[in-house]
Amino acid sequence: MPTLHLQVAPLQSPQRYQALAQALTRITADTLGKRPEVTAVLIDDLPAARWFVGGQVVEKPTALLTIRITQGTNTADEKAAFVATAFAELHRQLAPGSTLEVASYVQVHELAATDWGYGGKTQLARRQARQVEVATH
Repeated sequence: MPTLHLQVAPLQSPQRYQALAQALTRITADTLGKRPEVTAVLIDDLPAARWFVGGQVVEKPTALLTIRITQGTNTADEKAAFVATAFAELHRQLAPGSTLEVASYVQVHELAATDWGYGGKTQLARRQARQVEVATH
């Protein structure tokens, strides 16, 4: 149940936002093994005049992608693959034939299974329920 929060500048079209959401969902499934049906993508855009790097307004397309996953569910290699693949996709879609602003980032945040969930249940509660179900079958 990962959540992805993408912030981009400059503003993009609704079609681009959908293409980004679809690509990021696929990358999350392919590199981190996360289920697409519970992967949420939130995209915020900012005018370039409100995004600064080194105290200066950005001149190139830029992005900040943050993904939140449950702690301990992925290896360092899997997370590195996600960062590289997601960055390449952001570059492909936001800066075709050019480059992204040098300070464009992909961040992986791990949260303890007790600290988040969906559908009103923590990840820990979901894990424990699966273990009970497996033990009784």
